Amino acid sequence: MNTKSLYLSALMALSCGFGFSQDKKQQDTKSIKSMCGCYEVKFNFTETFQYAKDSAAYKPSKTKHETALEWVALIEDSPNKISMQHLLIVSDDMIIKHWRQDWLFENTDLYLFDKNTSWKYKKLDKKAVKGQWTQKVYQVDDSPRYEGSATWVHVDGQDYWANVTYAPLPRREHTKRNDYNVLKRRNIHEITSTGWNHEQDNKKLIRDDSGKDVLLAEEKGMDVYTKVPDIKCLAGQKWWAANNALWKNVRDKWQTFFERNKDLNLEAKVEKKTLYSLLFDLKPNATKAETDVIIDKFVK
Repeated sequence: MNTKSLYLSALMALSCGFGFSQDKKQQDTKSIKSMCGCYEVKFNFTETFQYAKDSAAYKPSKTKHETALEWVALIEDSPNKISMQHLLIVSDDMIIKHWRQDWLFENTDLYLFDKNTSWKYKKLDKKAVKGQWTQKVYQVDDSPRYEGSATWVHVDGQDYWANVTYAPLPRREHTKRNDYNVLKRRNIHEITSTGWNHEQDNKKLIRDDSGKDVLLAEEKGMDVYTKVPDIKCLAGQKWWAANNALWKNVRDKWQTFFERNKDLNLEAKVEKKTLYSLLFDLKPNATKAETDVIIDKFVK
């Protein structure tokens, strides 16, 4: 093969490679955004194995089966960031702001949960996150929860993203359990023909001040999101239209702390009140100055 032929072959290979990369990112984006919409959700959790030293005295968490109607609103859509807000619809008159998930393409900044109310900042190498998406999950008050980076997989009819990271105790546990302080989560987001699944394989850890972990128990989680017509979530859509400006102010305030790129330590309560309770008590027309003052009190 002559020099010209070699050059054309190399150019074609580069073009095909670039095209494949762009197609892959578009496929990833489609999968992520397909998690938006109206869903009937089944939340299922059960402890599978216990490792307590005193097994006779240990009380495992009760198996949980709950259902809910949830609206997942697309609140930001740019080439390298997709943000989705989850809203629980209890009734037409009762909407609960739930968790939020942001997806960032080839992100290098992580806040990794340590223990209690502390997160460690970690800078990732650009090469290590090539082609990956970071999922950043936030509490109901938009404070951090857990984050992790991994590659979306689309092969043999499967469409999923999987990652292992550390997280605080889930809300279903933190008011009932104090015998562990870290949850090591294996999260799998799988897109299905009827919606999507959030599968979890979790380890309940006791972490001491030196960072040493002791495994207390394991659990299995399977949250099944079944797509239903958007009209069923109309109450959630109306609530978000009335409240989204307030929560954008909250997100913007948190972003100023995240952009410091340093460890983050929060107060669990201020004057015996939690951050989410103070924010939830605000009216939709509360100013940014009001939300800023509240959040500032909780950041050490």
